[in-house]
Amino acid sequence: MKHILIASILTLLPLCATAEEKAPVAETVKKPAKQRIEVCFVLDTTGSMGGLIAGAKAKIWSMANDIISAKPTPEVRFALIGYRDRGDDYVTKITPLTDDLDAVYAQLNTFQAEGGGDTPESVGRALDESVRKIEWTKNAGVLKIIYLVGDAPPHFYKDEPDWKKVCTDAVKGDLVINTVQCGGDADTTRVWKEIADRSEGVFAAIPQEGGVVAIAAPQDKELGELNTKVGRTMIGWGDSRTRSSVAAKQVASEAATPDASASRLSYNMKSGKTVQGTGELLDAIAEKKVTLDKVKKDELPEELRKLAPDELKAHVETKQKERAELQKRITELSKERDAYIAAERKKLAKAGKGDGFDEQVSKSLRAQAKKKGIAYE
Repeated sequence: MKHILIASILTLLPLCATAEEKAPVAETVKKPAKQRIEVCFVLDTTGSMGGLIAGAKAKIWSMANDIISAKPTPEVRFALIGYRDRGDDYVTKITPLTDDLDAVYAQLNTFQAEGGGDTPESVGRALDESVRKIEWTKNAGVLKIIYLVGDAPPHFYKDEPDWKKVCTDAVKGDLVINTVQCGGDADTTRVWKEIADRSEGVFAAIPQEGGVVAIAAPQDKELGELNTKVGRTMIGWGDSRTRSSVAAKQVASEAATPDASASRLSYNMKSGKTVQGTGELLDAIAEKKVTLDKVKKDELPEELRKLAPDELKAHVETKQKERAELQKRITELSKERDAYIAAERKKLAKAGKGDGFDEQVSKSLRAQAKKKGIAYE
């Protein structure tokens, strides 16, 4: 059932993109109006990476929730590149940089660990595309990080991009490349360390299966119930495709595991939205993207089109009030949940179990955020 829900989102969201090759350009040093963090995960999706991919699917909302927890709350955008090798079903698949984490999550859920065979993979091409095809913000005040995650070294094709040159270009574009090695292949260790060194990043080694540990919090059950209630306050706004996309995202969130659903709800609350991306009317009104009197009848759900202007206004105000009350409780529970998970993570680290994928992302990103003046408690 979950795969059907995810597939429905994929038919409604533009996930893959291509772009002409372009070299990084000089950037301004002026700080953006609001702190911004941009992260691109470059994941090996060949057959040996099943454990890591499963862990990433389970923890992406948790990792995102951790990233957005900086003070003050930053804008966060994510991109995703899955890579294999020539002769496989694909060499790379790109999800463009976006603030719509639901779209990234949906694409991640389509990745299956397949292909490969010989050890080397198309690392050079995947890394090159993460630097040149992702539309990074041209501002040196923005924290921009690439996470290269895999267990095999680059395949040296004659026309494959030179990963050493890619690293040089990354630094010119104010991009940091962190490398995360799954397993213990010696050739991979050597290259992964050099990529990180050349790109002002850090190298981390984790277990082959990813080392991700799920943390169930006592607040998850109630947050799941609140997620369903928040869904009932949502009003799709825009063309039929956009309205359907909003509904599909909510359905998928309610089908997710309790910890993933709770992390998504907490992430949305911190970002000041109910749904990532566009298409939810109350969010759009709160963000001053539209006023109710400018909303066209055909941009509303069918059941609301028959309402008179004063009836529609009353309906929207009722939903806004309901949501505000729900968000108060969500805020309280999210703070309690964050504190609980932080304590549990410390226990895991003390027990020597803090070297998983999600922990390594959190550790490196927080350290590198300091250089941009982005603070975490």
